[in-house]
Amino acid sequence: MITPVNKNATKEARAVLEYLDSIRGKGILTGLHTLTMEQEELKYIEKETGKLPALCGFELLSYSPNINWDSCDEVCLKELRENQGTLQRAYEWAEKGGLLTFTWHWYSPIGGVDKAFYARNTEFDASKVLEEGTEERKAFYHDMDVMAGLLQGFADKHIPILWRPFHEAEGDWFWWGVKGMDVARSLYRLMFDYYTKEKHLDNLIWVWNNPRPEGYVGDEYCDIVTSDHYPQAHQHTSMKPALDNLKNITKNKPYAIGEIGVIPDVEAAEQEQADWLWFMMWSGVFVLEETYNTAEAYRKQFRANYAITLDKLPKLY
Repeated sequence: MITPVNKNATKEARAVLEYLDSIRGKGILTGLHTLTMEQEELKYIEKETGKLPALCGFELLSYSPNINWDSCDEVCLKELRENQGTLQRAYEWAEKGGLLTFTWHWYSPIGGVDKAFYARNTEFDASKVLEEGTEERKAFYHDMDVMAGLLQGFADKHIPILWRPFHEAEGDWFWWGVKGMDVARSLYRLMFDYYTKEKHLDNLIWVWNNPRPEGYVGDEYCDIVTSDHYPQAHQHTSMKPALDNLKNITKNKPYAIGEIGVIPDVEAAEQEQADWLWFMMWSGVFVLEETYNTAEAYRKQFRANYAITLDKLPKLY
């Protein structure tokens, strides 16, 4: 039984956690990240496999309050424009009964140019968020307030969300990680406390995303532990070594693949008892071209008996 870290978790969030607990070692949820209104990845997978994933990922980058539009190059502008309005797609996915997970490439709360979620594009000092009275802390809470307002709509409709903030917290490529894992962990804890105790977003299921034991946020702050992986192209495995690594962090939580560029071998995961709850394929080239995965690989994995697709998912909320 997975006991939610938020003692006030909604019945819908609890139902999802109970379901996730029930499938451990018995199946793996197929997942797919989407970035745009078109959701071309979903269309491609359905066309090639006759299936839809059980879990759909949604991107929140264009919902960041502090975007310096004038500094964005054409690549950045295209990504932002195509991402606008996609929360409507998330509501539509919920109507299908699918599971949702959110990723937020958070444009830095102060300053920044172009894709300011990257540390190289902003001078925002995340360590100062931890100091009372700083402008950084004020801006951080302002942005959290804005996002909380958007998440409230899902709470009002009793839609549970697998919430994965501050992803890849082990790295120095995002502003929330560049000051070190202690800072990233503290930012996550600030958000957890604010969203659970002040904003009462009790529909959120808390997902930690960092494979490093020394950066672990703690059992009392997350429901599920995940890591991200981009293996060599066309190398489909159970990803069991990565799972074993997460089990060195904590043995008290279930595990999932937060995002991945090469689809895992689902049958190998079953045979090797790699009890991942889900994998989430990243979007764009990882799905729509055959650079990393072939259409045949998707057909094989999505049609495997061990794979849980949308049609196999019970009604959870």
